[in-house]
Amino acid sequence: MSDDHKHRARIFLHRGDLVQARVAWEAAVTDDRTVGSQQALSDSLGNLGNTCALMGDFSRAEQCYREVFQIQRTECNLTAVAHTLVNLGNLHIASDHPGKARPYYLEALDLLHQLQDHRGLGILYNNLALQEAHNGQWDQAVTSFKQALDHHRTVGNEEGLAVTYSQLGKCYLDQGDLTGAERCLNNASEHYIKLGNEPAEAAVLRLLAKVYETRQDAASAQRCLARVVALDEHYALPELQADSAHLSSLGPSG
Repeated sequence: MSDDHKHRARIFLHRGDLVQARVAWEAAVTDDRTVGSQQALSDSLGNLGNTCALMGDFSRAEQCYREVFQIQRTECNLTAVAHTLVNLGNLHIASDHPGKARPYYLEALDLLHQLQDHRGLGILYNNLALQEAHNGQWDQAVTSFKQALDHHRTVGNEEGLAVTYSQLGKCYLDQGDLTGAERCLNNASEHYIKLGNEPAEAAVLRLLAKVYETRQDAASAQRCLARVVALDEHYALPELQADSAHLSSLGPSG
């Protein structure tokens, strides 16, 4: 019966029906408790926690993750424990309590280093860097972003490289380091081109245009924004009107 509920939950998630997905995951959790399978219960609780987090019910999500955490500790599944710690950290970020996230992240870092989980480390260092940048801890943020890049390269995570270069570029831009920003944003653009993710490329080029405007290089800013507007039109992106007006404000190209 639990498997039926899980199947229904995944269908509802695929459809974007979080309310019905939550009902199905709750039923699966109840069934798994009755059967007594700790691994199955851990999986169902984790999925229920993820669904509740998406719905903004952070209290219920945290309750689920904490129970999952206890099961994983008992089972000595260090990889699962590390990822649940990351989930708990992410939950505090989402619920606007970033200060509570860092201890979970740091404990997860220790475990992920022991496990040599480079993919997990790349994602986690990126999360840490975003919080450090948000707090104005620029030097530490840059260090964390660079550590994330190292781990992404180790496992060949192109998406991770693109995202982290983009965020590091914005970090440099916010600090006024235009050279560092330009270098990172160009790298991010190249990775997104390689991935074929043109809407994400457009987002990077908007930032790159800002770099060139700050440098008073109107021609380069226009070149970036002309590409952005073309992508806006092709993908019907919501920024089309604003980007077109921005491009026009720079004057005629040429």
